[in-house]
Amino acid sequence: MAPLNVLICGGGCAGPSLAFWLARSGHNVTIVERFPTLRDKGAQIDIREQGIQVIKRMGLLDIIRSVRVDEAGMALVDHQNNIKACFMANKSGKGPQSMTSEYEIMRGDLVRVLYDATKDKVKYIFGTTVKHFEQDEHSVTVHFSDGQTGTYDMLVGADGQGSRIRKAILPSDAPDPIRQTGLYLAYWFVPRTKMDDNIGRVFHAPGSRMVMSRAHAAAESQAYFGLVEDSEELRSIPKAPVETQKEFWAQKFQDAGWHTDRLIEGMKTTENFYCQQVVQIRTDTWSKGRVVLLADAAHCPSPMTAMGTTSALVGAYVLAGEINKNSQDLPQAFANYDRTLRPFVNKIQNLNLSLLRLMYPRTAFGIAILHLFARIMSFLLTPYIISLFSREERAGWQLPDYEQPEPAQ
Repeated sequence: MAPLNVLICGGGCAGPSLAFWLARSGHNVTIVERFPTLRDKGAQIDIREQGIQVIKRMGLLDIIRSVRVDEAGMALVDHQNNIKACFMANKSGKGPQSMTSEYEIMRGDLVRVLYDATKDKVKYIFGTTVKHFEQDEHSVTVHFSDGQTGTYDMLVGADGQGSRIRKAILPSDAPDPIRQTGLYLAYWFVPRTKMDDNIGRVFHAPGSRMVMSRAHAAAESQAYFGLVEDSEELRSIPKAPVETQKEFWAQKFQDAGWHTDRLIEGMKTTENFYCQQVVQIRTDTWSKGRVVLLADAAHCPSPMTAMGTTSALVGAYVLAGEINKNSQDLPQAFANYDRTLRPFVNKIQNLNLSLLRLMYPRTAFGIAILHLFARIMSFLLTPYIISLFSREERAGWQLPDYEQPEPAQ
């Protein structure tokens, strides 16, 4: 098998995961990342069923275990911080996961683990990205944002839900791949207090507002605001200057109650602040010629499914396996990747938007009903309910086995 010259656009979690498998097989892999340094920041994420299997096959399970967040479970609380329902994590290593996975990890820690596992065999270029490209049946010519040009055997778009590479390969008459959920999130870090233990806490306020706190370090906790609202102002906020974003969220939540004031105060000075519109990416086009999409660029499931990181790890594993099986026929490799992975993606993307909105009640009465329902679930029906709502269980999709080829010569 002759080695391929591969360019991956995006140095988050998916790109380095793919690079891990391709470099192990002897291919020449370059990753370009538009940020000037390793983007090792971000919120708490989790790895579930098939994603855990991939991590095991990578030989990284012990390292991942060593940097896990010690979160014992997740509780719904009222304005006085009384627990109305609590869902403890399943850390038995068997059966479906709850709201808290056995493998909770900070995004930055996972990025560093993947970078350390690939940096000696993969070329990383920071501070640049793909501006545009042309391809023919033999190669892809890439023009970078720093003015440089390169020629590669294939280009991988691992550049997130707003992927420019996806925009470049979609047919002109393709439907909009962005599925709106009506949900917006903001998250940031705040100083940890005695109130922040290893149980994550979710508080609901009238007006379809949600506040969550999760402790991940001795001195820091995470704060999250969620809002379901359809307004022109809110749609513009994720692209506004950071200070404008902070002002918007502070104003929207200033009367929410609980310990929201502390979180807003921490928001003012934090350097780790991020705001996003929660969407799904759904498209029939994952590749064109020698260009292929990966993870959120192809099939973002949304944070509400808790399967974003898992689908990225699984997608990278499947794509690498199919490339190694068909390295001299990349369009066939990409077609096999689509055929193998899409059933899994279709199932984890099955997000009921009506149910999602019920999780963000508009009134105090609606919040009381939600708390009552959650309390019944947590006390009486936990194993059954978790199996119903656990997408890794519902997917019923087996991770394929790929023979690891001899290193390319």
